Amino acid sequence: MTAVGWLPAGVEELFGTDATAEESYDLLTVDVPPASWITALETARDRLGCTYFDWLSAVDEPGTGFRVAAHVAALGPVRRLLLRTTVPHDAPALPSAVGVYAGAAWHERETHEMFGVAFADHPALDHLLLPEGFEGHPLRKDFVLAARVAKAWPGAKEPGESDHGGPRRRQMLPPGVPDPNEWGPLKGQLPPAPARPARGAGRAAGERPVRGAGE
Repeated sequence: MTAVGWLPAGVEELFGTDATAEESYDLLTVDVPPASWITALETARDRLGCTYFDWLSAVDEPGTGFRVAAHVAALGPVRRLLLRTTVPHDAPALPSAVGVYAGAAWHERETHEMFGVAFADHPALDHLLLPEGFEGHPLRKDFVLAARVAKAWPGAKEPGESDHGGPRRRQMLPPGVPDPNEWGPLKGQLPPAPARPARGAGRAAGERPVRGAGE
């Protein structure tokens, strides 16, 4: 297989037959299966000269899993590599990268707190940012932002929308913003949001819409 970007050999030769790679904006991205995670990190360090560990984190991909990514680099010349793998939502676990890059220790602690990804053999997967007893993982897409029950989401109203009633569409709430009629102190007490009128409703067939003055 042809080498991608600055790789000295094909991605399959370096990272295994299930690995894929692409380069964009001087950043080489390699995706590997979870079973190859530690081997891929060792390859980056030992064969590609990526001795500088920058960061490790994750992204919650609904319907796919948690995509864990580690950004490392070679320094002479500077070459950047983003290694990624995806673990399922129902069993988010990976072996710890601390044995390859010691700097990954607190990054894995943060990722564990924020996403719930477990890192096996981590020396101390303790709380880093959240208080003891905190329940849940705040950066998961299904984590409810309870503060939005007491304080409305700023996007709940369209710019210029009136406070005096009238038909309005039901806004799509972003992840983490609860429907106040389904979660919180007003659960089940609010009337259903009115449906948005169909386009052209209320006009006779063929009738053109009446425009306001100045239009």
